[in-house]
Amino acid sequence: MAQAVGSADATTEAPLLLSSTLGTPPPLLAGARAPRRNRFAFVCATLASVTTMLHGYNLTLMSGAELFMREDVGLTDAEVEVLAGSMNVFMLASILAAGWVADHLGRRRTLVLANAFFMAGALAMSLGTSFAALMAARFVTSVGSGFARVVAPVYNAEISPPSTRGVLSSMLDMFINVGILLSYVSNYAFSGLPVHLGWRVMYGIGVIPPVFIAAGVLFMPESPWWLAMQGRHGDARAVLMRTSDTPADADLQLREIKRAVADAEPPPAAARHSGGAGVWKQLLVRRPSTSVRRILTCVLGLHFFVQASGVDAILLYSPLVFKAVGMASNSAILGATVAIGAVKTCFILVGMLFTDRLGRRPLLLASTAGVATTATALGVTLYIGTSTTSSSPATAAACLASVLAVVATYSIGYGSVVSAYSAEVLPLRLRAQGSSLAMAVNRLTCGVVSMTFISLADGITMPGCFFLYAAVTAAAFVFVYVRLPETKGRSLEDMEVLFHN
Repeated sequence: MAQAVGSADATTEAPLLLSSTLGTPPPLLAGARAPRRNRFAFVCATLASVTTMLHGYNLTLMSGAELFMREDVGLTDAEVEVLAGSMNVFMLASILAAGWVADHLGRRRTLVLANAFFMAGALAMSLGTSFAALMAARFVTSVGSGFARVVAPVYNAEISPPSTRGVLSSMLDMFINVGILLSYVSNYAFSGLPVHLGWRVMYGIGVIPPVFIAAGVLFMPESPWWLAMQGRHGDARAVLMRTSDTPADADLQLREIKRAVADAEPPPAAARHSGGAGVWKQLLVRRPSTSVRRILTCVLGLHFFVQASGVDAILLYSPLVFKAVGMASNSAILGATVAIGAVKTCFILVGMLFTDRLGRRPLLLASTAGVATTATALGVTLYIGTSTTSSSPATAAACLASVLAVVATYSIGYGSVVSAYSAEVLPLRLRAQGSSLAMAVNRLTCGVVSMTFISLADGITMPGCFFLYAAVTAAAFVFVYVRLPETKGRSLEDMEVLFHN
């Protein structure tokens, strides 16, 4: 393992610059060169983020696999709807437990555990022969998904230097979408196999990657924040020396981390003896401070709106959307889903690259406005396509273009910023459990959307669904504009001051 070990708590006693305390690096002297960005932090964030790729793969593989599972296993529309959305609901248990597990086992070992559940869940899905067996397999997979979705963004935020935290924290969203793209490619590649075999191979190949990913995660260092919470300041400094842009930045970060740990209430030791109950009391029972209350409002609201936009209805049910406008060939439908995955991944990458340049707030405003507009356009296209007695290639092409536009505008802000923003604004003492609570809201909302789309489309029509999603996203634009401050360039320790003001 590459976890750095040190015994001495050697911190530099040079006076702090005010600009550094506020999270802005001091100005460079004339002719001085900017320090090189830290590559080791990039490698660590990449290894942590790859775990979330498995979540994306397993979540959306149902999109194409259900076309064959219906025939092989005999699933009904209601069972497909429940099976597709159940993973989001099942994840609630592991999401709420993830903060406690990550605080006790550490961020790194929790990610290894997540990969073990991914491997077991993929194997169980490939062998399932009934609706009940498939539901049990989805539950096993959901445990890994919950751990990965909560712990990976926390680890990335804690391992990253402030200069690149936005980009590195957003990497997990890119890998989730790589997983989504691979699931669509898998759907298309194995669609030619016999019905009873194709969908099982789609899930079966998901058994192999977790083994290699877990091995890679074992070579990551532990989060310096978690090490400091355990009183291992020498180890924390050793990690910071490898992940910071300069040695001075490492010493500065360590002082700020130690101060944040000292200010945390209840103390970490007390939290360990209470099983994390003290942190949950601060979040849900006691009246939190004004800054913490504002942070929770922003984080929980953002996670609600990002899923209430209805993007998972597209990711899971795009074959049904395309069939509604006349696409009849499974090959054409699955090919269109590959285009969705490719566009989503590309625009996630664009958003990730601009997170630290433009800031979080401009990207979120552009994304919410874009999704509201493009979802309305998709609703209009579906209304025209489903109102005519005969479909045309032009209608199908317009529908595909509208779907790709929704996915692109979603990905450039919603899909690339939300996890990073949430992980960085939560204070240390509440970060793990606060991330768990936020992800619980995220998955619960996603579960409601994914488990009701078919029924909702029967009730208010498919175009009506997307008009509804557009209205919700318009409300999200107002929420972002009114409530969310910019966090670009701020240190993690400065967030409570930002929200207090």
